[in-house]
Amino acid sequence: MHYIDPTGHSRRAFLKRSSSLALAGTALPFALNLAAMGEAAAQSAAADPADYKALVCVFLYGGCDYANTVVTYDDDSYGKYSAIRGGVQSAGGIAIAKADLAATALSPTTPLSGNRQYALHPSMTAMKGLFDAGNAAVQLNVGPLVVPLSRATYNNSNKKLYPQPPKLFSHNDQQSTWQSSSPEGSTVGWGGNIGDLVLSRNSTSLFTCISVSGNAVFLSGDSALQYQVSSGGAVRINSVSPASGTTLYGSATVKSAMQALTQQARTHKLENEYNKVTKRAVEAEGTVTTAIAQPYAAGTFPVPPTNLGNQLAMVARLIRGRTAMGSKRQVFMVSMGGFDLHDNLINNQAPLLKQLSDAMSSFHLAMVAEGLGDKVTTFTASDFGRTLASNGDGADHGWGNHHFVVGGAVKGKMVYGTPPPVSTNNTSTSADYEGHVGQGRLIPTTSVDQYGGTMGKWFGLNDAELLNILPNLKNFNGNTLVVNGTTYAYPSDVGFMKPA
Repeated sequence: MHYIDPTGHSRRAFLKRSSSLALAGTALPFALNLAAMGEAAAQSAAADPADYKALVCVFLYGGCDYANTVVTYDDDSYGKYSAIRGGVQSAGGIAIAKADLAATALSPTTPLSGNRQYALHPSMTAMKGLFDAGNAAVQLNVGPLVVPLSRATYNNSNKKLYPQPPKLFSHNDQQSTWQSSSPEGSTVGWGGNIGDLVLSRNSTSLFTCISVSGNAVFLSGDSALQYQVSSGGAVRINSVSPASGTTLYGSATVKSAMQALTQQARTHKLENEYNKVTKRAVEAEGTVTTAIAQPYAAGTFPVPPTNLGNQLAMVARLIRGRTAMGSKRQVFMVSMGGFDLHDNLINNQAPLLKQLSDAMSSFHLAMVAEGLGDKVTTFTASDFGRTLASNGDGADHGWGNHHFVVGGAVKGKMVYGTPPPVSTNNTSTSADYEGHVGQGRLIPTTSVDQYGGTMGKWFGLNDAELLNILPNLKNFNGNTLVVNGTTYAYPSDVGFMKPA
């Protein structure tokens, strides 16, 4: 039996060494995020430098209001929308004046049925430009679903036959459901599961799933771990990182001692694992810092210096440094908050949507400049939509929502999905009764699984892989729902991406 020296490896000795880490303050535990524990993949990346793809999720926390983002614009629907929302702001309502929508009215290549028309929020002129150029598409009424539902089946007491997403209308639970198909407490997301399936394409697995917006279940896989950076770059352990200088508290000896304490191999298993994690974190920070160091010809990055703009600028720098990180397939997440607008909707949503529109447009143009315009697809997601009905100065929690998909691989200048009814009618004999669950809370007609599956297929995943990572996709694989004589189709691929 191997003898372990109790004086060298006792709990007291370990704690004594650990106490030395007080020299570093609180920076060390903060920097040791779990992603730093990822091992390098044994497989090598493909040789073709053009063989690259990335998905970028832009999550809008709080529940973005669908009705004032993609606004119904044909005369009949607009009239209903304006009446339900109490008229325009000057009349005390939360509708956008039709005259203000003219510049952002959409003219899709294939007109929508029933003469339905849409316009974007007036602040989203940059997104309108992407749409007109064929680099952006709108996906109508998408949200979490287990099976196709109408209002009648939603209200049916047989929940085994007509299951619903758990804990609807709850922020935390629906954020998690969007990202992982399960409510709060889920540990694995579909973005991370996509990462699981492409780890072998990257020479270093650690940089497959990267978040620039903190911890999010979307990027957690069974094998893939999310590596977290800030909009300024990799998180640095200043007390031990070579990039932070050769001295600590003015002493090279202290710096050297700290590096040894936190990174050298040890015989005690717990000490050794702790140091291995620290060593990986330091090495990863060095790799990322080198990868994003390449200057841009103009000396500045062409993305607006807003919160979301800074996050997307970092994603662009990471993509630019993909070769240094050994990455061929990557999944990213960025986010912005402030969309929980129960009040002051008109005034507060406008700058948020402008920030979203400008940042996504500039990011796409940056990818085009890198020669990756058709290799990077960016898409929006949010907790849920909001009620069509006004609560006085805002809107309450809803369900289905309208979202954007941007990139050169997108079949752009198109509006996908089924235009929802513009109604809050609660009379079951009404033709538009079935499209919502009251107050204009839309019942999604496209599921998150279909939305994610369409992008996953473009990313290179086959049908079997998609069915494994999107657990409800099997329920939408060509199924149909007949409501009041109208048949609604639920294909696994909703069509907004070009062939892989």
